[in-house]
Amino acid sequence: MSAFHDLNLRALDGQELPLVTFKGQVVLVVNVASKCGLTPQYAGLEKLYQHYKDQGFSVLGLPCNQFAEQEPDSDEAILAFCSLNYGVTFPLGSKLEVNGHERHPLYRLLAGEGAEFPGDITWNFEKFLVGPDGRVLARFSPRTTPDDPALIQAIEKALS
Repeated sequence: MSAFHDLNLRALDGQELPLVTFKGQVVLVVNVASKCGLTPQYAGLEKLYQHYKDQGFSVLGLPCNQFAEQEPDSDEAILAFCSLNYGVTFPLGSKLEVNGHERHPLYRLLAGEGAEFPGDITWNFEKFLVGPDGRVLARFSPRTTPDDPALIQAIEKALS
């Protein structure tokens, strides 16, 4: 099993969210925020999820309040916001830290020292594409929208 699949998170609804659940799937891991200029990307992420989920693809949204405090709400409020405003059905984890000394182990794996694509997360909606084996395949900037051809191509290649 990969280091990615060894990790456990908590979902916004309070349930355990073991990443082994995603074994064999292509996963787009995205740090998200509800009060950001990029928040409308939720709609595109949901569209991606709906389009590819039956082919073994998932989006994993992970709220983070480290960028201009743009995700200050409780897990319950974030879940309600995402459901009501964007119809989000893809998995959402509980808030976590993506940078700094409190960086969550997942983000140490994705972007820490020795990672395939190291370096601090620059802003909300930075994306990591993780392959079915748990290997990080690509990293996309926050400004890369869910319908960006390069992102779509990377997802389709990973699914093939």
